[in-house]
Formats: sequence, structure tokens, C-alpha cells
Amino acid sequence: MIGRIIKLYILFCLALSVYSQSPGGSPPTYSRSLETALRTELFTTNTYSVLQRPEDRTRVKVSMTLLTVNDMDIKTQIMSVSGYFSLSWLDDRLSWTNTSATSQDYTNVRFLFSTETYVWKPALIVENSVDSISVITDKNIPMRINPIGNIEWNPTGIYLVSCSSDITYYPLDQQTCTIKLTTWGYTNNEIYLVYDTKPIELGFYSENGEWVLVSASGEQVQDKSRGGQSFSSLSFSITLRRRPLFHALNTILPVVLMAFLIPMVYRLPVDSGEKIGYSLTVLLAYAVYLTLISDNIPSTSVSVCYLTVYLVIVLGLGVLSVVFVILVISTFHLGDKPVSSCLGAIGRLIAKIICNDKCSCCHKKQNPDTVTPITESKKLPAEMQLEDDEITETPMTYQAFSVLLDRFLFYAYLTIVTVTTFLFSLLGFVHFASL
Repeated sequence: MIGRIIKLYILFCLALSVYSQSPGGSPPTYSRSLETALRTELFTTNTYSVLQRPEDRTRVKVSMTLLTVNDMDIKTQIMSVSGYFSLSWLDDRLSWTNTSATSQDYTNVRFLFSTETYVWKPALIVENSVDSISVITDKNIPMRINPIGNIEWNPTGIYLVSCSSDITYYPLDQQTCTIKLTTWGYTNNEIYLVYDTKPIELGFYSENGEWVLVSASGEQVQDKSRGGQSFSSLSFSITLRRRPLFHALNTILPVVLMAFLIPMVYRLPVDSGEKIGYSLTVLLAYAVYLTLISDNIPSTSVSVCYLTVYLVIVLGLGVLSVVFVILVISTFHLGDKPVSSCLGAIGRLIAKIICNDKCSCCHKKQNPDTVTPITESKKLPAEMQLEDDEITETPMTYQAFSVLLDRFLFYAYLTIVTVTTFLFSLLGFVHFASL
């Protein structure tokens, strides 16, 4: 009797065990031992190989999360950004949804976490990196594995990439840089990269103090060819616009104000003895500013900076002003000597251009020995010719010529500087408004 009871108890336990493992039974609850058993079965029992890709042609979805733009140096033509790539691919060797293929039901294990030491990952490089060109790797970043074998990996980093700068409208410029991601070792027939639903994620982006993020997008590019083989490649485009306030106050405004100091040298009297010193001081100030700006732009001939062109023009005007000031001073110190007929004609032309009615040498002077009757209403032609011969012209002196030349150069320089400044300012503002 006791033996029969023992047999029945054993049969009941066996039936209960079979029922608990049958499809109709509830799966075991999550526990550390259950996850350990799953890991052992996936990675050890099934002899998982980390060097073998999941399938013949593996599709890898890629997106990028941009955290911030650290720097955009147009002189060295390097952009530095902080962010991370989001990579996902399917590895059915790490799936545990099919309970018939596993030793027990692991349904309650919702995720597994592993690293690149134990799980295969695609070999990718940032092609236009200037820091180090190496395969993206980080053994400390976990991989998230879901029950169907889909793997998500988010390697982070600070990426320094080369960026061809357009300095035409510096400092009102806009730069477009790309981050080029390509496979390494695996050809396009073995791994191919595709964009995820959203190529660039900006939800965690922090603004940069110097640059405004205009746009960020993914651009489809042709696969790279190396050694006769094609490699899958993706490109992430980032467009930045410089904030103009700092450079407007510290670069553009001082340059424009100094440009209008050049004509003022012609308003200084020759007797003051400061004309040469003043013109040389302005010239040296402009040379210093040209050097400072040249230190901030790349040494390239692909594009020409309009600000540099403006500085060179004004610098040329400053050099010519030194020459003209020396000419004016040397002419002034010739004193009251009469000028030659050629210089006299030039002086009268200058007086007419600047409308100088106070120049006595440009007016005809009546001979005091000739008296014209008030009552005379008509004159014979011979009498009129005689009267014209008696009217003489005051000869122009070198001192008067230097005064006229000084005034003419003031108006000429003021006009040239104003027109040049207006045109370059208009060009910059129109470009900035169109961005």
C-alpha cells in the first residue's frame, strides 16, 4: 500500500513537471539564474562566434545624435562635434522567442546586455576624421539585445573632421561640414549601411556660443571604392552660421571707422607738422588689422575673403595718401613762386571741380588804370578787344596749388572710401539676409 502511494506521488510530480514545461504552462519568472542560463545557452552551448557576421549580407541601420558643436575652426578647417551613433542590426543567433529551439521558455527575459567582446559588430570608420582614423570601438558601451535578436549599440565620441571652409563672406559666413561614415574590411556585398527613420537626432542638442545650427541631415552618397571593391558609406551634413555680433563690434566697425580717418589727413594744415605722422599712424593701424584678420582665415586660394579685399583697398589708399601728403608738403614749401602754365591749368581745373570760389588766382583781375564809363551802353568791337587785353590773370603760386590739391584729395578720398564701404557693406548684408 505504501509503495503504491509512493509510485502515484512520483507519477504526479512527473506529470506536473511535464505540464509546467508544456506550451500551455506559464513560463518561468525572471531571475538572475534564468538570465545566466540564457546567456550560457546562446553564447556557449550554441557556440556563438564573434568573428562571424549574422548573415551573408547584413543590413545596419545608422543614425546620429548630435549633442553639441564644440568648435568650427575655419583656419585649420576642422569641425569638432560631440555625439553618438545609433547602430542596429539583426542577429538571429541571439534570438530566444522560439521556445522549441531553446531548452526552456525564456519569454520573461525581455532584454540581454552584452559588449563587443562577446557580440559581433560592424567595423565602421569616420572617413574624414583628422584625429585618428580607426574602427569605432568601445568595450565599455553595452549592447542591447531584444528577444528577436535585434541589437542596438550607441558608441559615443568627440569627432574631429575636416571641413572645407568658404571664407568669401567672413565674418558673415555660413559653413557646411560632413561626417562621412563607411565600412572597413566588409564590402558592400557583406555589410550595407542605411539611414534609420531619422538620420540625425537633435533632441539633446546644446547651442554653441559662436555658431548657430542651421540644419542637419543625412545625405545619400555613392559607395566608396577601394582596390576595386565597393564599400557602403553614409554622410551626415551639418550647416552652421556664425553669430555676427562679436565680429561686427570687434572687426567690421573698427575697420570702417579707421577707413574714414584716412581722408582727414588732408584737413590738417601743412604748418601743423602732423600730416606725415598722422598718415603713417593710420597706415600702420590698418596693416595691424590686416595681419590679425589674416591669422583667422585659412591660407587658401579657393575663395577670396571680401573683407580682406576691402582692407587691401583701404591699405592701398593709405599708402597713396602718404605719397600725396609728401607731395603736398613739398609743394607748399616752395612758397610764393608761380607755378608753370601746365600746373596752373591743373589748379584751375581742380578749383572748378571742388567749386572753390575763394581762389583769387582763378578769377580775372581788372587793370586799375582802365576806367569804364558807367553811361557807356555800346562798345565797338575794337574797344572790347582792347579792354580784354588790359584784363590780366593773377598767377597761381605753389602754396595756393598745394592748398587746392589738399582740398581736392580730401573730397576724392572721402568719396572713394564712402562708396567702397557702402558697396562692401551692402554685399555682406544682402548675403547675410539671404541665409
